[in-house]
This record gives sequence, C-alpha cells and structure tokens, in this order.
Amino acid sequence: MSDEGTSDEDMTGEAKPLSGNQKRKMRSAARLYAVQALFQMEHSGQSANSIRQEFLSHRFGAEIDEGVEMADGDVDLFRLLLDEAVNWQAKIDQMTDRAIVAKWKIDRIDPTIRALFRAAGAELVANDTPPKVVIMEFVDIAKSFYPEGREAKFVNAVLDHMAREARPEAF
Repeated sequence: MSDEGTSDEDMTGEAKPLSGNQKRKMRSAARLYAVQALFQMEHSGQSANSIRQEFLSHRFGAEIDEGVEMADGDVDLFRLLLDEAVNWQAKIDQMTDRAIVAKWKIDRIDPTIRALFRAAGAELVANDTPPKVVIMEFVDIAKSFYPEGREAKFVNAVLDHMAREARPEAF
C-alpha cells in the first residue's frame, strides 16, 4: 500500500486507486481496530501512543498465519478514532451515561462495549461521517463480538441516543 487512496502497483508499476468497496472495508477495519485498541489501553494501562504503534506495526495488514492476513485499515481514521476517544473521553462517557436507560453507568458496562461506545462516540464528535453510518458500522462490530446475544440491540439503542445528542442536525 503506498498512499491513502491507492493500493498495490499494477503491471506498469503505477499505483492503482482503491475502489469504493476497498475504502469501505478499510474504514470498517479501522473502526474494529480502534475498539480493540481502546479495550487494550484500558486493560493494560498502556498509552495511546504505545498502542497506536503496536497496531500500526503488528495488526494492519499483518500476516497472522501462513496465507492469512489481517485486513488493512484506514490509518487516518484509526488514528482519529483513537486520539479523539482519548481527547473526548469524559464527554463521550457522559453522553453514554445519559443514553443508558438502565441505572448503570459506563464503568459497569462490559469493557468491550465500553471501548466500542468510546470509538463510536469519537467518530460522532470529531468526524463528519453520517451518524447512521457510524451506528450501522459499530452495531456490526458488536455483532462480531456477540453473535448470539442482545448486545447489538443495546449498542444500537445507545448509539442512536448518542448520535442524536452529538449531531441533532443529522436527524
């Protein structure tokens, strides 16, 4: 991968532009990696810089088994989500607390879902992605972590509330 928006070289040695589908997959991968990175930061106590470097060096496009590679992610989106989740964590956590209808606060939520809310909240607060796209993408991530559970419905409801608070003009 050379620059953002271009991929491997074609037979003439020139970089081929990424298709819209490839860009979408890379953005989806970046969102998943951001959730994983935020979870790892909370669990390990490592800094955002340390986690960012680990993910960029060892996850993005890395070969995990012979012939099996991790997806390439949109590096700029990954950095944005990680940095803004840290920068805006208090605001995002407060939005999450207001969105949770149960009497639970964010610190009582499963750490994976908490990381997901923080990554999604960062995209809602600091990016111009349409809120409905953010919700759909992060609900899909929830489904990948909890394929049998009700967590995806919970994530959908909370993110809808957060999106309406963060970006009311989009609704």
